[in-house]
Amino acid sequence: MNNHSFSSWLSWLDDQQDSMLADTIRLAEINSGSLNADGVNQVREVLSELVGVLGGEQEVIEVAPFKQIDDNGNEVFHELGKALRVRKRPEAPLQIFFCGHMDTVFAIDHSFQKVTWLDDNTLNGPGVADLKGGLVVMMRAIAALERSPWADKVGWEILFNPDEEIGSQGSAPLIVEAAKQCDLGMIYEPSMPDGTLAGQRKGSGNFSVIAKGRAAHAGREHHLGRNAIRALCDFVSALDDLNGQREGVTINPGYIHGGGATNVVPDNAVFHFNIRIEKPEDEQWCLDNMQPLIDKINQRDGIELVLEGGFTRPPKVLSGANLKLFELAKECGADLDMSIQWKPTGGCCDGNNLAAAGVPNIDTLGVQGGKIHSADEYLLANSLVPRAKLSALMLMKLASSEDLSWLKQQG
Repeated sequence: MNNHSFSSWLSWLDDQQDSMLADTIRLAEINSGSLNADGVNQVREVLSELVGVLGGEQEVIEVAPFKQIDDNGNEVFHELGKALRVRKRPEAPLQIFFCGHMDTVFAIDHSFQKVTWLDDNTLNGPGVADLKGGLVVMMRAIAALERSPWADKVGWEILFNPDEEIGSQGSAPLIVEAAKQCDLGMIYEPSMPDGTLAGQRKGSGNFSVIAKGRAAHAGREHHLGRNAIRALCDFVSALDDLNGQREGVTINPGYIHGGGATNVVPDNAVFHFNIRIEKPEDEQWCLDNMQPLIDKINQRDGIELVLEGGFTRPPKVLSGANLKLFELAKECGADLDMSIQWKPTGGCCDGNNLAAAGVPNIDTLGVQGGKIHSADEYLLANSLVPRAKLSALMLMKLASSEDLSWLKQQG
């Protein structure tokens, strides 16, 4: 199949810039902080409308509440927005899973709420790159496939999930379920500002330690108290000393809270931290090295440390099929006069979970942008159509291929 055959079907996207931009702004102007369930549900309702033109069967799915440890060491559960799943042609020979998240890191009371233009091509706004622009790119790419003569070769599932920015705890089972039925995945996190894709990714775990001591008057009976803050600080120091002991493993103490009035020996303190790992076996190394630190401090009279949390994002190690998929993206990029490269990153996303389930995927097929997770987040508006064309051409080449046996390569 020559490239001219595809270009005639890709040209429809040339007229989509204005509507893609309008859809992106419409979605970004709805606050969809992960714990703002109402806002995430509003985004879902708009997506339900926008994705309706593609056909397929829509299903709204409740996800499990998000569990947090509060400053007092208690479990708190937050209701989340609902996921939206769309499926079409489950009987087709090639099954593709599309995924993009609806939530952002910007809470409903965050000061960053408005979409503004920084210049003629740079759109600043909450989630414009991560990931509202990507959702629009995804839907237009599928629309281009649906208009082409190869559509009947591809069955697809789209998952719009509500909790990626907080680790996809609730939607992870939906990704595992999709993995059992799909041949490959296309995920719409933003690319690097220059269009580079994320290749190998680190895994991630989020943990909490709750320290309990014994309260006492800091003057009259200081000797009867057992200081939870001191115990927790000793643990934080010992934990941080693990950095540098294993290549590719980084531990970041992120938050600590404890105590109250300074004339009371504190009996409670809470600590949250994140670990990034490079290889699957790093997970057990971390657990094996953390527990003795806990056990040692727990030998002290009147002190108890409890470890909560775990690893939720396995490392994304590139399989042979993954590398072939990147090569396809590079080939399609060359056909479109786009230079496509990829490089490893310490960040993680739903592509980690999908890869761990054995499904090759590219997880940065969204827009070009940068400074995500900050009030300076931006989208390069002129990347909308080219990125949609990149995905659409990949889909058409996959659908028209006579040999996709490489999708099963694990080594």
